[in-house]
Amino acid sequence: MTKTPFYTAAGGVVTDGERVLVLLRPSRKEVRLPKGHVEGFETVEEGAIRETIEETGYPEIEIVGDLGSQIVEFVNRWFANDKRVREERFYLMKLLDDVTIQRPAEDWQFDPKWVSWDEAEEMLTFEAEREWVRRARALWRAQASRG
Repeated sequence: MTKTPFYTAAGGVVTDGERVLVLLRPSRKEVRLPKGHVEGFETVEEGAIRETIEETGYPEIEIVGDLGSQIVEFVNRWFANDKRVREERFYLMKLLDDVTIQRPAEDWQFDPKWVSWDEAEEMLTFEAEREWVRRARALWRAQASRG
């Protein structure tokens, strides 16, 4: 019997307050949030920041809140339709500077796009990621009301 692969992924809902950063992935016709595998040498927070920087091109971000975790089961249709299970950890992140990393266009698999909170929730391909946006929005509002 083959064991279902399990791993931890971490990412962020990046905001400047009014807008949220989503990633257009034309090759798969998806709209996603930045996230990826947490490597063995890093904490979950470090992995979330690293993956978010790598996928968005914005190196100046910081975590401003923990959005929690959820277990996601899915079939990886891109690799022999094998079943995967991962723990996803997401963080509310704030953009500190709008300067991006300069890299050749062919190195980017994602096209970052700033959209409203409502647009982000509508555009995202997967319900699990729409839930992260809802959690992030609630936390952002709570933090803003505390001043």
